[in-house]
Formats: sequence, C-alpha cells, structure tokens
Amino acid sequence: MPIELLRPEVSSKIAAGEVIEHPASAVKELVENALDAGARRIRIELRGGGIDYIRVTDDGGGIPPEQVELAFQRFATSKLTDAEDLESVSTLGFRGEALPSIAAISRVEMRTRTPDSDAGFRIEIKDGETLESGPVGAPVGTSIIVRRLFDNFPARRKFLRAPNSEQTRLQTLISLYALAYPEIVFELSAERGRPFASPGSGSLRDAAAAVYGRQIAESMIRVSTGSDSPDTRSNESDEEPSLHGLITPPTVNRANRRNINLFVNGRLIQNQSLVYAVVQSYHGFMAERRYPVAALNIRMPLREVDVNAHPAKTEVRFRHENRAFGIVQRAVRAALIEHSPVPEVGHRSISPTPSTSASSGSGTRSTAAFWPTTPFSSNTRGQQQATQSAGRFDSLIEPSQTPPEARASTDTNTTPRQALPILRVLGQVQNTYVIAEGPDGVFMIDQHAAHERVMFERVMAPSADGAPEAQNLLDTALVELDDAHMELALARMEVISGMGFVLEQFGDNAIMLRAIPALLTDSDPARALVDVLDMMQDGGEFESWEERAAYSIACHGAIRAGKVMSMDEMRELVRQLERCAQPNTCPHGRPTMIHMSAGRLEREFGRS
Repeated sequence: MPIELLRPEVSSKIAAGEVIEHPASAVKELVENALDAGARRIRIELRGGGIDYIRVTDDGGGIPPEQVELAFQRFATSKLTDAEDLESVSTLGFRGEALPSIAAISRVEMRTRTPDSDAGFRIEIKDGETLESGPVGAPVGTSIIVRRLFDNFPARRKFLRAPNSEQTRLQTLISLYALAYPEIVFELSAERGRPFASPGSGSLRDAAAAVYGRQIAESMIRVSTGSDSPDTRSNESDEEPSLHGLITPPTVNRANRRNINLFVNGRLIQNQSLVYAVVQSYHGFMAERRYPVAALNIRMPLREVDVNAHPAKTEVRFRHENRAFGIVQRAVRAALIEHSPVPEVGHRSISPTPSTSASSGSGTRSTAAFWPTTPFSSNTRGQQQATQSAGRFDSLIEPSQTPPEARASTDTNTTPRQALPILRVLGQVQNTYVIAEGPDGVFMIDQHAAHERVMFERVMAPSADGAPEAQNLLDTALVELDDAHMELALARMEVISGMGFVLEQFGDNAIMLRAIPALLTDSDPARALVDVLDMMQDGGEFESWEERAAYSIACHGAIRAGKVMSMDEMRELVRQLERCAQPNTCPHGRPTMIHMSAGRLEREFGRS
C-alpha cells in the first residue's frame, strides 16, 4: 500500500479521539475553558449520560464575535504564543485542540458574549463544518451545547459505557473540580439522580461537605504549608512549593485509593507516586488495606511542572519528582501527628498486656475490646473470663460446627495432607504472627492473611451451593450510597445477594439492608456494605465478580495485625487454616506463612 497523506476528515477524527475519549472528556475540556475565562458559576446539563446531550454554561469573559470561528480551528488558542510559553503554562487549556476535537465528532452550538458587546454571537458546527453563524441575544459568558457525541465515529461510540455509567463518571469529575475550586459554583443536573451543587463559598470544607457529606467534611484535618494565599493556581513568582487541602483522620477511611484526589496548580492529575506518598504518610495510623479521603492541591513554580505530557493533560511531569513526593508526605504526616500525636515509647515491664499491643497495622490505640487476653499466660481460667467479658469468641473466628466425622471427610476431599501439616501452636509475635511447630521446623503465620483465606473459602463455599450464610437484622438499615456505589449495587445485586446480603432498592440513592453475611454479624451493617462495594469497585486480580465480593467480605471481617490473641484463638485459627483448600496464600496471593526448617535452625545455631 503506497504512503499517502490522510484526508482531513480522517486525521481530525484520529486527533479528536486522543483528546475526547468519552463524554467526561468533553465536559472536562469545556469546564477548563470556562475556568480559564474567569467564570464564577458553571452549570452542566446532561441527557443520556452526556452521550446524547451536554450543555455547559458559564459567566466568564466570553469570546469576541470575530474570533468565534477561529476558536474552532485546530491549534488556535489565546493562552500561549510561542514555544517558551510551554515552560510556564498557567492556564488549564493551552493546546488549542478541545473545541475542534469536540466539533469534529458531534454537533456543537455555541452562544457567547463579551462584557463590552451589545449582543452575543451564535455558531453551529457539525462534523467540523460550520452550518450557520450570526448575532444573537445572549447573557455575558459562554454556553456550549454538544449533541450526539461520536455519532459519526461508530468505532469509538460502541466502546462507550452505558449512559448511567457515563453519567456517574461525569458526576465524579464535577465533584473533583468543586474540590479544586471551592470559590466557584458548580451545578450539575441530569435525567436521573440528585442534582449536584457546590456552594462556591471559597471554603474547601464547604465544598467537601457537598461532595462527601457534612459529617465527613467536619472530621477532616486541614493540611497547609507555605503561603496561605486563597489563589488556587501558582504563578511564576512562587519561590517555594506549598500544599493545601483536607485529609480524613485515620478513623474515617475507605477500602480503596479512589478518594485520594490530587491537584497541581489547580489541575486535576493522576500520579501514582504522589498517591503513594499520601498512603505512606498514614503508616502506623491506619489499618492495613484502608485508605484515607483526601483533597490536596500542590502549588509548584510553573517551570517545575511539565503539563504537556499527554493530550488529556491529567498526566504531568515534575522536574524534581522526589521533591514533590517529599512535600506531600511530610505535610500529610505532620498534620496527622498534630491531630493525633504518636505516643512515646517509655520504659515499662515486659508484660504483653492488651494496652501494650501498639497500633501496628490497626491504627487503634487499645485492643482490649477485641482481644482482651494475655498471650502465653498459663492462667487458662483468667483467659476464659477475659474472653467472655468482650463477647463471644466466635464473633471473629468461628469454630466449625461440622461434626468430627463430617469434618474428617471434608479434609480428605479438599485439603491434601501435604498442603499443610498438623501444627502445634507455640505463641504470638508482635501481636501479628502466630508461631507454630510442625514436623519439620517452625511455621510463622500472618494472622490477618490466614484469617482472610479462611473467611474467603467459607464465603465462596455456600455461594457456590446457592445457600449463603446470612444473619437477619433486627432493625433494617437504610444505607445511602453515592452514584458509583448505587450503580454497582444494582448492576451486581445477584452477586452481592449470593454472598449473604439481603437488600432492595429504596429510592434513587439508597438501599434497604435486611440481612448481612453471617461472618459480618459484629460489623456495622451500613459500613460493611459500603466497604464491600468499595473493594468490589477497586477490582484486583480476581477472575469473577463473585470472587471480588467474597474477598471484600473476607478482608472486611478478618482480624487485623496488632490484635492480641489467646492460645485458644490461635489454635482455632490454625485448625481452620489446615482445613482450607489453599492454605498457603491469602486470596490476593500474599503468603499466609513462612517456614524455617529444622535443618535451617540447626545450621543457624551451629549444630550441624
């Protein structure tokens, strides 16, 4: 095939496909143009999840009539003039691709008026061709209507999600801009669901209340370094980077990282390194596999950030990546320490009482409510009394109710003896690892990973048989969900019900919960459901939605590192692990135990 220049209609669609991937991409570009135009109020209206209809209206500076048609030409922009300007981009848009890309794959109508114009100007474009234009009555600002997105680009349109899913993605996007620009009023209305509106008061806490709810917003911790200027964006005169935002205390957490939102100079970004900096800052404060809610804006000198790394402009490069990482980590850690100081380690007698089992992994200051016994104690009666005072032992580790003869049959069929030998429990190390003796040396068992494996197989077994273990609630619980959780709950209702939840839709954004899995009977029902939806949403390496749900329940209900266990509890955990079909790893593949052979022990002690 000979080499030929692509026809304009083909090249424009290819270019548009890089910039506009879905309706949220189009809205993002239009909202950023409105912000660059100085808008103080931005309204978004949707139909069909944005696939059929999008309208973005702002009260910004508008576009002069003589420049409207030029704005739809590729690489036409008012935000930079030469290559040197790319080294210090202060605007959200700058590539001159958004409007022509949208116009190339839809039908676009724009009405705009500048403050010094007596009348507005209207233009209508379809598939990149101008249909009509001329003066029109209009308020100051710009209104853009996008109809039938990707109508002439079926290769891309068929890969769009269902309208409800696209709307959820759009709602998430607008909520993020409300957090990035608390001084701007954002309004979103659609055919389904509740309308969204941010107050535009300039207070990030007020914006967080609109996004997360008043209760979470009031609990959030302020993070602030450097200048306290209210300006969201940085400028060339900034000498030192700074960080401003809100984070939740360790007691308010989620099951995935999706609620860690980062902005650089007001630009929404995706950067795994900075997300990890936030997560690492919570080390020792928060339980394993729990993540905070955060909205953090990093102000960097413009020349320190390369925003021209990708057409979508969500990926940025830092001239000094380690510096940005350190700024985030130190600021978040300092705010956490100030809010909840880390206790100093003093000299005390070596007696492993519950109060000395530190916050390792769990983020809790006392374990008495969970494991109120002293390990290695010979006072068995004292252990039994302490256990009874905290509630039933089987609330966290439930001994099998299977008769001994049936249990033996199950072991023979599902767990080969070579998979895990019979172990004799010796004790616990750091309130995290169970030490046991086997036929060939010592086994060190991670109590959290082991209990996850036990619970995972207990959930999956009745699910496969179609008879999930459920516990009816004395009082039904009404659980309010955000749009993403509600969509997942409705889409995977059969899977969730198959794990033991009994629920039904109650309005647009609420679920009536009537029963929960038997393994979660001591959990808060509403939080258990939200956590399970969080982890299902997060995905992972599981092959089916059933496995995602089972792992979510197992992870939520499993005992945590840092919990003191009695000898009876450790023995029961090991017995249950021995009965598992795959005892050597947790559901995510992390090892449940490590083994030190008798030969290795002899070598280490110089006996061989």
